[in-house]
Amino acid sequence: MRRRARLSLLCAGFGAGLLVLLHQLAFHSAWAQAADRNVLHGFTDLNRPRIHSLLNGIAHLGDPKPFTLLSLALVAVALLRHRPRVAVAVAAILAGANVTTQILKPALAQIRAPVDGLAHVAAASWPSGHATASLSLAMCAVLVAPARMRPAVAAAGAAFSVAVTFSLLSLGWHFPSDVVGGYLVVGTWTALAVAAVWASEARWPRRAQPTAPVAVRDAVRPALATAAAALGLGVFIAAARPGAVAGYAQEHTTFVVGAGVIAALGLGLAMALALTLRR
Repeated sequence: MRRRARLSLLCAGFGAGLLVLLHQLAFHSAWAQAADRNVLHGFTDLNRPRIHSLLNGIAHLGDPKPFTLLSLALVAVALLRHRPRVAVAVAAILAGANVTTQILKPALAQIRAPVDGLAHVAAASWPSGHATASLSLAMCAVLVAPARMRPAVAAAGAAFSVAVTFSLLSLGWHFPSDVVGGYLVVGTWTALAVAAVWASEARWPRRAQPTAPVAVRDAVRPALATAAAALGLGVFIAAARPGAVAGYAQEHTTFVVGAGVIAALGLGLAMALALTLRR
C-alpha cells in the first residue's frame, strides 16, 4: 500500500510538471499558440444557430450551481457506502482542484491573440474552470462507485466532461490549452488524494470484505465501447455528408488532431483511475 501511495505521488508530481510545461507552451511558444488558435477556430466553426442552444446548455453543466449539487451528492454516496476516507478524498479533489484553477486564472491572466471572427477569450482563462469542474466530478464519481461499476462510470464521466468542454470550446469561451490545463489540475489533485487514501489505509487498515479484482479486459471494455460509439457517430455523419465532412477536416486538420487529443486525455485520465482502483 505504501508503494502504491509513493507511485501515486510520483504521478501527481508528473502531472504538476506537465501543467507547468503546458503553461510555457500556451503563453510563450509561437507554434503552440498558433495550434491553439487553429484548434479553437475549428471548434467555433461548428457553432451553428440550430445547435447553439444545445451547446450552451451542455456547457453550463459545469456552472457552480450544478457542480455544487453534484459534489454534495458524491460525498453523500461515499458516506452512505461507509467510506469516510473516500468522502474526504472526494471533497479534497473537488475543492482543491477547483480552488487551484480559480487561483491560477487571475494569477496567470494574459491576453492572447484572438481567433479570426472571434472576440478575445478572457485574459483570466487558463486553466478552464468548466473543464476542471466537469472532470473533477467524473473522477470523483469513479472513486465513490463500487469496484465493478468503476470502468462504466469512468467512461460515462469522461463522456460528460468531454461533452462539456467541447461545447464551451465551440462557444469560444476558452482556448483548447485552457481545457487541457484544467484536466491536468484535476489529474494532479486526484493522484494526491488517492495517495493520501492509500497511505492512510496502510497506517490504519480498515476491516472490509475482500472483493475479486476487476480483470483488465473488463476494465477497458467500457472505454473501448465509448470510443467506438464516438467513432461510429463520426462515420455516420461522414456517410451522410461526405463532401462537407471531408472538406471541413481538410480545412481544419489541426482541429481534428486537437479534438482527438482532448477526448483521449479526458477518457484516459478517468480510465487510468478505474484501472488503478480495480483491485
